[in-house]
Amino acid sequence: YKDNGYDGLYTTYLTSDLTSTGLIWDMYSTCNFNTDNKCGPYSAVCDCYNREHSIPQSWFNEASPMKNDAFHVYPTDGKVNGQRSNFPFGECANGTSLGSNAKGKLGSSTFSGYSGTVFEPADEYKGDFARTYFYFATRYQNIMSTIGGESFNNTAYPSLSDWSINLFLKWHRQDPVSQKEIDRNNAIYVRQKNRNPFIDHPELAEYIWGNKIGTNWSLNTT
Repeated sequence: YKDNGYDGLYTTYLTSDLTSTGLIWDMYSTCNFNTDNKCGPYSAVCDCYNREHSIPQSWFNEASPMKNDAFHVYPTDGKVNGQRSNFPFGECANGTSLGSNAKGKLGSSTFSGYSGTVFEPADEYKGDFARTYFYFATRYQNIMSTIGGESFNNTAYPSLSDWSINLFLKWHRQDPVSQKEIDRNNAIYVRQKNRNPFIDHPELAEYIWGNKIGTNWSLNTT
């Protein structure tokens, strides 16, 4: 793993998170951001983009290399990023959206096993975020006992809390790996020298947390 630093994320985004027209690919809004439209002060959706830690920084005390790991730090609209805050991902039937340009909503969890406030991303990116959490729990297994947040359970394995395992497996199954994720995985590999194995081999999630626990896996079975 090569740590490119926090500022290095903006350089990574130039190859990992651009649309076909060269704009920032934002998973939190429909806004069109030029690459130099980075956030300073902002007040509304579409003002600017910043760096969203899908695993909130407060859960790992803003420590490196987690803070700088592009696999879970995405470029997103600043205003929606602020709405998400450090709430866990989840499902909320009657959540609040920030308007027609915003994606995702904030509200009380309606997913079994958790009743607190959650941020529900757009359906098209739920699998992306599920595989992000699978990656984080695997990449940082040696320190998972120190990671906070409602999505984790302070253990090396299974690392994720029961309700989030069920949630992320649901999202993982319903929203398969996209070309966007494949391209992003390849681009980050060039910069960080590591990969998200759940994009390369999505079935691994079932062997670790899902319906194939206890079954041997190898490249020959895929």
